[in-house]
Amino acid sequence: MLTKIRKVKFEKERKNPLYNVIMECPEGKDLYVKFDYTYATNNFWPLQVNYNKKNYGAKLAWYTREVEDMTVEVFLETIADKINKKYNFELKRNEYS
Repeated sequence: MLTKIRKVKFEKERKNPLYNVIMECPEGKDLYVKFDYTYATNNFWPLQVNYNKKNYGAKLAWYTREVEDMTVEVFLETIADKINKKYNFELKRNEYS
C-alpha cells in the first residue's frame, strides 16, 4: 500500500465500527476516508471521501484503481487491519452471511 496513515479516529463502541482516517498519498496530497464495517454484509463500506480538499461523496474506486492498483474492499480492509491491531480490536465476522 502506497498511502500512509497519518491520523485516525476509531469508534469501536458503535453498532458497526466506524473509521475516520487521514492519509498521505504518494503525491503528497491528503486523502480522508470515513468508512465502516457492516456486520450484516461482512464488508467495509466507504461513507465519505475527500481527496486534496475535494469531496467525492462515497466514491473511492477511482483512487484505489489508479493509485493503489487494488479494489476498494482490499484497500479498506488493509487500513482497518492496521487500525484494529493498534487498538487491539477484533471484528466478529458472521460466517453465515
